[in-house]
Amino acid sequence: KGRDRTVLDRLLRQVASRGTMISAHPDVILKMGTKEVLYRTRQMSWGGDTRLYATHASLRDELPLCLAEGKARVLKQYRGNGGNGVWKVERVSGTQVRVRHAQRGSVEQVVPLDDFIAQCQAYFTGNGRMIDQSYQARLPDGMIRCYLVRDKVAGFGEQLINALFPAPEGGAPTDAPQPGPRLYFPPTREDFQVLRRQMEEEWVPKLCSRVGIAVDSLPVIWDADFLYGPKTAQGEDTFVLCEINISSVFPFPDEALAPMAQETLNRLSAAPPRSTS
Repeated sequence: KGRDRTVLDRLLRQVASRGTMISAHPDVILKMGTKEVLYRTRQMSWGGDTRLYATHASLRDELPLCLAEGKARVLKQYRGNGGNGVWKVERVSGTQVRVRHAQRGSVEQVVPLDDFIAQCQAYFTGNGRMIDQSYQARLPDGMIRCYLVRDKVAGFGEQLINALFPAPEGGAPTDAPQPGPRLYFPPTREDFQVLRRQMEEEWVPKLCSRVGIAVDSLPVIWDADFLYGPKTAQGEDTFVLCEINISSVFPFPDEALAPMAQETLNRLSAAPPRSTS
């Protein structure tokens, strides 16, 4: 998969260099479409306790100390989708940890921490690395997917993503709830307007600044996944970024079609003549 991605990136760069419009340049994907964006934007208000393991050795040295703090963590490989390479990890006792892979059909296991760390070595192949975030206790409340056309929210998705949620106390690991269907909504959904304003007015400008992207270089369509963070003292929701998707953003709400078509026309109109060399 890594070799296929490299070939595709090279092809997209060649196509873009000749003046052909593409939704997301490979350089933009590397800056905001990998899990490393969670670390690079950790100090934004959508972030939190997020760590980066650039090598397998750093994972081996630092993860045990992190887990010793007694809180569950979520480890994510640098690039991936569908829950592949995403693990919930928490210390059970001594050198044992409880782990659960986020891929559909996975179940909890209790394994030696050293074995789990050794298993993660595959995620460091090439320029691979892992991101480590604190586990969000409100995971059962669901995930909100915020769809954007360039820098404007064009719709929402909502899903109960229980892939990392544990089985009921006393139940078998296979009793853990599975993800529910994703439902789609227009950008005007009333109870998501706080998130919409934060995204458009605060987070998108700060994201562009942090990772070094011009607003005009944002993908035609992309999405950001949010979990619910702790409520404020006033009982208001907070949101924690868990992923940005650029390479495969489908399906999406019907309401995103018109602004996506208009943005595409705008870019085609502004594009310089194509090179035929």
